[in-house]
Amino acid sequence: MSDGLSPLELTSGMILSDEIYARIGEAIVDGRFPPGHRLRDVELARQLGVSRTPVREALQRLERFGLVEIAVGRHTKVTAPDDALRRDTGEFSAYFLGNALNLALSRCSDDQLAELVATLDAAVAGIDAGDGAAVFAAASELGVVACRATGNVVFMAIIHETSIAAQRNLRGWSGVRAQATPRRENWQRLRDLVAARDGAGAEQVVRTLYSVTPGAAPRPS
Repeated sequence: MSDGLSPLELTSGMILSDEIYARIGEAIVDGRFPPGHRLRDVELARQLGVSRTPVREALQRLERFGLVEIAVGRHTKVTAPDDALRRDTGEFSAYFLGNALNLALSRCSDDQLAELVATLDAAVAGIDAGDGAAVFAAASELGVVACRATGNVVFMAIIHETSIAAQRNLRGWSGVRAQATPRRENWQRLRDLVAARDGAGAEQVVRTLYSVTPGAAPRPS
């Protein structure tokens, strides 16, 4: 695994700040930039082949979602999610994903429905194989696919902005672990409800998967 970032290949239509945000965020998620790692805008700009200004903007965005800590004039470093942040992220993800699925199933095309079902099949297959990483990847992808299927630009903007933080904060959290029972039953039930376009049922199962109950704080991992 590389210790840094590869240079950006600038293309027509690329939104530079978004691409830099995604690149740095991915390096945090995959462990190239582990908790405590110092992030220096000059060095990041050099690696990416860009100026410091969009790098600083990306770091400020990452700070808003708790992925980095900025102490002006002292340091910028990668944070480590604590239990409270994991629970808050799980609660947000459960309600957001549930709402997105409910809306998507009321209006998505048959092709989009098939993509949702295929993503859930991948989650179930990951559980059967005992592959927690595959389950986590499928759970992360489900949010993106569901938001795209809503056709709602606000849903898509929110998932674009928050998906990196959700992936980092939920990795290893109990809501997306590959545990055989009853988690497999719940994932299979979610898959079947989605295939049947039962949005309300799917929304409720998502909350069960993420261990949240309306009106109560989610259980600790």
